[in-house]
Amino acid sequence: MDLAFLFKGLVIGFSIAAPVGPISVLCIRRTLAKGRLSGIVSGLGAATADAVYGCVAVLGLTFISNGLINQQVWLRLIGGLFLCYMGIKTFLAKPAKRTALAGGNGLAGAYASTFFLTLTNPMTILFFAAVIAGLGLAGSSGGFMSAGAVVLGVFIGSSLWWFILSSSVGVFRERLDPQGLQWVSRCSGAVIAGFGLAALLSLA
Repeated sequence: MDLAFLFKGLVIGFSIAAPVGPISVLCIRRTLAKGRLSGIVSGLGAATADAVYGCVAVLGLTFISNGLINQQVWLRLIGGLFLCYMGIKTFLAKPAKRTALAGGNGLAGAYASTFFLTLTNPMTILFFAAVIAGLGLAGSSGGFMSAGAVVLGVFIGSSLWWFILSSSVGVFRERLDPQGLQWVSRCSGAVIAGFGLAALLSLA
């Protein structure tokens, strides 16, 4: 495995995960409500979607990327509606439910929801296509091993950011009382719903 390709993928994955967006807010809220594991698993869902898009971009699967871009109206509509749903659900969540430990189904749902939300963002594939093309990583000129190294690096880099974020936020979890957690939940819900509304308004 070419470590240079792995490192480039790691940088790409970390850089696309780091900007604050709805997934970041969702992971922060889940970390505060259910603990670090819930936040990390949520981040892994986003990291998996990043790796999928990275694979599409680095292998030069233009027919898939073009298809996703052509359907960006529907993707934004679905993603925006789901964000509004998640925002309202988060805003209305009761303290008792938020402080409960996340079970297997809760972790699976946390992973699936962030995976779905990340996949419905058509700007992600545009970002990957631009960066990977700029770095000369598109196509299979470096072989499938090099392409695999880039994709693995994207997943590791993105996962690293979500681990750092959830671990850092988890430090403050025990310092918040139920009332404080409720305000965090309401603010997070409002922000997430705001991202959803922005996505829907962009369709006008």
